[in-house]
Amino acid sequence: MENIEKKKFRLGLIGRNISYSFSKGYFTKKFEDLGLKHHSYENFDLETIEQFEELIKSNTDIKGFNVTIPYKQAIIPYLSRLHPKAKKIGAVNTIKFTKKGLKGYNTDVYGFKKSLKPHLKEHHTKALILGTGGASKAVAFVFDELNIAYKFVSRNPKQNQLTYSDLTNDIIDKYTILVNCTPLGTHPNITDKPDIPYTYIQGKHLLFDLIYNPEKTAFLKEGESRGASICNGLKMLELQAEKAWDIWNS
Repeated sequence: MENIEKKKFRLGLIGRNISYSFSKGYFTKKFEDLGLKHHSYENFDLETIEQFEELIKSNTDIKGFNVTIPYKQAIIPYLSRLHPKAKKIGAVNTIKFTKKGLKGYNTDVYGFKKSLKPHLKEHHTKALILGTGGASKAVAFVFDELNIAYKFVSRNPKQNQLTYSDLTNDIIDKYTILVNCTPLGTHPNITDKPDIPYTYIQGKHLLFDLIYNPEKTAFLKEGESRGASICNGLKMLELQAEKAWDIWNS
């Protein structure tokens, strides 16, 4: 670590409208706790992904990035290489600068799997993934690893996907894990929530929201009021952040 400290070690987050972001506060505190005075973590708020090229050209001393909504898939063409897992998932949330160029990783998988597993019970064999963005791909990857069947739910469904209006009592009854991968409910729009029939939620359900701010989203409150188990995305974010930290320092 002493060798790293001899020069500036800049890291950052790429996304859009990310002033609320967890990552900057998390890593700034981490650097303070570890006494890493030459480390910094910055937000790079990009209106379009095309601005990424200029960002790289004008900031040559950056060592790595995290990537968040809405660029986890759009960033891929700008990378030289992908870790096999990120390639299979089709989404990247961590970038490392290497001698061979920019390499993309996905640490969302690690974070989601580790934070989900303590909540799983025997009857949790089927899941609904609400949303089809980059984060949803990591969620689906984990369900494949855990042999949990799943369906995507989307406002603009592709083949074999469901619309929100498809969610009948029978479907909700069978799919006992519901994961919110949409931004609905994020601060400051805390009353927003996915348009699902919450009246069909029961005690056997597990509702997992990738959102962490607020701590208890409208989606989770609806589930909790009907006896369901709930979990927000904070632990997942902490785990994926630590995995990214390991990658940048390896």
